[in-house]
Amino acid sequence: MKEERNLEKYNESVFESIKHVDDYGHEYWYARELQKVLDYSKWSNFEVVIDKAKEACKLSKYVEEDHFADVGKMVAIGSGAERKQKDYKLSRYACYLIAQNGDSRKRVIALAQTYFAVQTRKQEINETEYSLLTEEEKRFYNRNLTKKGNYSLNKAAKEAGVKNFDKFHNAGYRGLYNGETADDIAKRKGLRYREDILDNMGSEELIANLFRISQTEQKLIRDNVQGENKANNVHYEVGQKVRKAIQDIGGTMPEDLPTPDKSLKEIEKERRKAFLETETLKS
Repeated sequence: MKEERNLEKYNESVFESIKHVDDYGHEYWYARELQKVLDYSKWSNFEVVIDKAKEACKLSKYVEEDHFADVGKMVAIGSGAERKQKDYKLSRYACYLIAQNGDSRKRVIALAQTYFAVQTRKQEINETEYSLLTEEEKRFYNRNLTKKGNYSLNKAAKEAGVKNFDKFHNAGYRGLYNGETADDIAKRKGLRYREDILDNMGSEELIANLFRISQTEQKLIRDNVQGENKANNVHYEVGQKVRKAIQDIGGTMPEDLPTPDKSLKEIEKERRKAFLETETLKS
């Protein structure tokens, strides 16, 4: 039975795997793809949920079109004929509303509600709310921002002519970490092979890297930097300047900051396990 399927596969990666990112770094999901993940076999049934979500969007004083963009397309139906297939380009908030209005009897809906609620919350948080977060929550929040920042930085670097992205990113790390490359940082932290160093940073270290990432992107664009070597030099110089700024205000150098006991992936795994155990007890 569908409801008895293994929920292990319904974790963050499922919703992330159908996520799309436009040329401006904005995330979105297609309703047709979300329909399948949420176990709705018929579009007509899923469209009822979408309509409820749209209404909730309007009641919340948001512009419906900003979150539920109509992107229907023509599809072949045989004998050369075509018909328009309805679809929507959904924001993360729209996905959250859909999950909230979905069939609560579907166990995957509960997971979708949790996932999109947490992710939407991360996007909407303000400074006051940030100060109330635990260190773990701050880590997740800033890690999410570095993911988006690196996506935009890679686009700017590509436009500048960068092809060797490992070398490009290491230039930034070397500037910020007094000559250390990503591999050097990983070894110092005692990480396993290919384990993500950003997932193993505290919030303060993530913020330093986020500043490096955002300022490098802006400088590449603002100065219309062209050429791989020039782009690498810019990244290194920005890293150095961020390091100097930390030093000038008496901050702790990034390489001297403590490495958290658990990576963010380990924490996510523990959360999924706890969720599944709770669901098992309910059934």
